[in-house]
Amino acid sequence: MSRIGNKPIPIPAGVKVRLGEELVVEGPKGRLSVPVPKGIRITQDDGVLRVQRDSDKLAALHGLTRALAANAVHGVSAGWTKELDIVGIGYRAEVKGRIATFYLGYSHPIEMFLPEGIELSVEKQTHLVVSGRDRQLVGQVAANIRALRPPDPYKNKGIRYTGEKLRKKVGKAGAGGK
Repeated sequence: MSRIGNKPIPIPAGVKVRLGEELVVEGPKGRLSVPVPKGIRITQDDGVLRVQRDSDKLAALHGLTRALAANAVHGVSAGWTKELDIVGIGYRAEVKGRIATFYLGYSHPIEMFLPEGIELSVEKQTHLVVSGRDRQLVGQVAANIRALRPPDPYKNKGIRYTGEKLRKKVGKAGAGGK
């Protein structure tokens, strides 16, 4: 029995939902659509969305569809954010329009084009906040930014998620045996 799939999704005020081949959710932050697979039904009553399935073979799709629908409802009403920190001397970032420029200790700055629907704000040149309505896209952009300079296990320099715990490795021991 799907525990996630059976949970109702509350619809906040200001969010409109259209049911059909795909679930279309519109709110103050924008519009998102979620595909609804065959055998899965979404119903709306009393400001709540419910997801049901036709057979037990669709249990995985049941939970997935409910999770995607809940993420869409939350995204168009409140939005999603990911925070990153840049650690290292001289490492910094800046945003001009839709282009983010990173200075990460390489011989050249790295420019990254931000996709439509994603906002990037830089605070104190080393704290980044990625925000948007699509949870998957926000997470992917944050992962792409982190991949520009992942945290080094020896010095812990690089880009990391805020609050991410890193294990620092011990450096090489001296050549005392010779």
